[in-house]
Amino acid sequence: MLHSSASDISIRDLDALTISKLVRVPGIVIGASVLSSKATTLHIECRACHANKVLPIAGGFTGISLPRTCDRQKMPGEDQCPMDPYVVIHEKCQFVDQQIIKLQEAPDQVPVGELPRHVLISTDRYLANRVVPGSRCTVTGIFSIYQNKQSKGSSTTSAVAIRTPYIRAVGIHSDVDHTAKGNAIFSEEEEQEFQEMSRRADLYQVFANCIAPSIYGNADIKKAIACLLMGGSKKILPDGMKLRGDINVLLLGDPGTAKSQLLKFVEKASPIAIYTSGKGSSAAGLTASVQRDHTTREFYLEGGAMVLADGGVVCIDEFDKMRDEDRVAIHEAMEQQTISIAKAGITTILNARTSVLAAANPIFGRYDDLKTPGENIDFQTTILSRFDMIFIVKDDHERGRDEKIAKHVMNLQMGGRGNEDQAEAEISVDKMKRYVSYCRS
Repeated sequence: MLHSSASDISIRDLDALTISKLVRVPGIVIGASVLSSKATTLHIECRACHANKVLPIAGGFTGISLPRTCDRQKMPGEDQCPMDPYVVIHEKCQFVDQQIIKLQEAPDQVPVGELPRHVLISTDRYLANRVVPGSRCTVTGIFSIYQNKQSKGSSTTSAVAIRTPYIRAVGIHSDVDHTAKGNAIFSEEEEQEFQEMSRRADLYQVFANCIAPSIYGNADIKKAIACLLMGGSKKILPDGMKLRGDINVLLLGDPGTAKSQLLKFVEKASPIAIYTSGKGSSAAGLTASVQRDHTTREFYLEGGAMVLADGGVVCIDEFDKMRDEDRVAIHEAMEQQTISIAKAGITTILNARTSVLAAANPIFGRYDDLKTPGENIDFQTTILSRFDMIFIVKDDHERGRDEKIAKHVMNLQMGGRGNEDQAEAEISVDKMKRYVSYCRS
């Protein structure tokens, strides 16, 4: 088990120059195979003369080819053994556990417009069965290559000199706490600073003001978002019933009231956050999908947005534009905080302890004052009952307020600070992120 805190290298920077060097790669596990056994020493025997031989095998994905001829010294007058005489005696070989892990780069490190890359990791002995899909970890290992097996379907023979890369793990450092994203270690000064912050009488007010400081007003919403970032406490009643502690918030209102900007800010400020838009996300993408492994032809689960954001926040924009059958998929995740799946012979329950922050428009595009709130809101009661706070954000037409907002926007655009924007200096986004993960841990 090798551990180090040396420089990380991202999955996209692994290239031909790093082959057979020790690398340290951070990422998030998206798939783990079942355990298989790999021989470390092969015991082979000749069919004709029953001579024994022991061959060592390297770790990783590398295979071995058996010798073509028997190399026992022959007595004079003895027959030569035929070609390819050796058979493997499995009972006398020595085996170790091996597991193949799929590591994908963390969603926040992917450049805009790129697909996240992933790399295969071969773990054996003690390192097998250490991580589950959805956990963030840093893998130390040797970046090596193997000859890709020729697939059954393709008739073309694979090129001789082309090899596929993978990583042979020599140490896996799992980030102990899910909620802290890789920086669960706080220095003493930081802890002291956080303790002092927590003793302030007006911390709630200040923290709420520091949420998206360049957006004017909306004090109540910012307070609600501060509560959502911190999360409530989970209660387990004497009869074993669980009450969720995560807070779900729905912002419903007119266009142009900076709802999406608030969502984007929460994505930056929360230690774990995933931002999706309603129309572009399917039920399987939000919950989990069943994939088929290319080599073993077995099914395995790949977690969706709700599973990957376990212990964090899922921001869903354009919530009203989602298809109804996709919206039903997150009912269970919002109340029971689990996702149960029965697909392709896999029945299982995944944890999804996430808060949901959703933004939506009313039924007519903007809020109609002449109708009741019930006629404006286009959701079924089933989904509304799962939100703890629903804010109706109106764009009031009132001269004084509009002038104030216009001044605020002009000041921001001219490089100055807004009228009400002195909070920016108090708590920076990074500090807020660290403080939230400190509170949660």
